[in-house]
Amino acid sequence: MIRLADIVFSIVILILAIPLLIVVGLAIRLASPGPVLYLAERAGRGNEPFRMFKFRSMHVDSGGSEITATNDQRVFAVGRIVRALKLDELPQFFNVIRGDMAIVGPRPEAPAIVAKHYNPWMMETLDIRPGITSPGAIFYYAYGDDLLSSDDPETAYADKLLAPKLALDLAYAQRATLWSNIVVVMHTALSIVAKALGKSIGPQKRDINASTQWVSNTALMRGETTS
Repeated sequence: MIRLADIVFSIVILILAIPLLIVVGLAIRLASPGPVLYLAERAGRGNEPFRMFKFRSMHVDSGGSEITATNDQRVFAVGRIVRALKLDELPQFFNVIRGDMAIVGPRPEAPAIVAKHYNPWMMETLDIRPGITSPGAIFYYAYGDDLLSSDDPETAYADKLLAPKLALDLAYAQRATLWSNIVVVMHTALSIVAKALGKSIGPQKRDINASTQWVSNTALMRGETTS
């Protein structure tokens, strides 16, 4: 039922978003030489690699860390707006239709991040189909900009964001339903709007409380290094 709802929702969103997709694509094309889409290699369900579609927000062949820090110089001006409004994620609805992703599920990581930083309990998130959004993604929206170091964003991400984010997604997976997924989507929209207004809306308290079996409450509430 959830899979069918994901497919129908994705088709509707893509049809409604056609004008926006065209505008964003043209803006990227005019702002930075190179393709409009970026195909990011990600670890999918069962740790199987797949190509995740994103609107490109960085200059071509910019290299650097897998994690994008605040004010990352690789991101061009239009790309910064696209990222802030999460418009770069719109093409991932094609991944949902293809079966690579779900609407709600743990955000897929680069295989290098999985290999280097995932511990055994984190690997459990790979049993779940990755998603466009999730409680962990909302946590990242709320705390990511403040906690990612521009000097070493990958280390900051691994130390301060990765474990709380994945713990929230494991906790949510234990209670996920079609209705709760709709709530997560609405919560995500509110988080994006709040961020654009300079405010932060974190995950639901019930998921924070359930996540403490994997990480400390302090880490979940403040984004600090986990135990």
